[in-house]
Amino acid sequence: MTKQTSDALVVGHIGAVYGVKGWLKIQSFTENPEDIFEYTPWTLQGNAARQTTEEAVNVVQWRRHNNGLIAQLEGINDREVAATKTGLSICINAEKLPELADDEFYWRDLIGLRVVNKQGYDMGVVEQIMPTAANDVLVVTANSNDAFGKSERLIPFVQSQYILDVDNEKQQIQVDWPADF
Repeated sequence: MTKQTSDALVVGHIGAVYGVKGWLKIQSFTENPEDIFEYTPWTLQGNAARQTTEEAVNVVQWRRHNNGLIAQLEGINDREVAATKTGLSICINAEKLPELADDEFYWRDLIGLRVVNKQGYDMGVVEQIMPTAANDVLVVTANSNDAFGKSERLIPFVQSQYILDVDNEKQQIQVDWPADF
């Protein structure tokens, strides 16, 4: 996940066409996959039919299918029209996200925060968050004058073990992680 440059937040992706009546497979990036349907209307962005597109769409109906999700979008009733939407990103305005408690945050809020270990060593800035099977990992771009010659650090996002504090006001994450690792 990389930092969003505007209030548009990518929450999913349009996959392949499903059936002949214009349904599409939906890949959701939300924690609970079905939650993607709570954020309509969507803005579809990307390259479709070799043209850059950005359009607002409403979901007419959706359902689970096997281990995935499928949906029918307003105005799309046949396979050929649906095919023009495959590969597009599903975006919402970030203002649609629910408010969080003071001690909670969205992953997107971590991008750009400075990472400092408990000894006070400035380890760099969070560039992205990489999902893995075990746990998510902070990808931290080190300062150009890093004393240990590091250009990047991968720090497991395991709260209370490696991640000690996330302070959005200070724009800083405190970690229990060796500077030379």
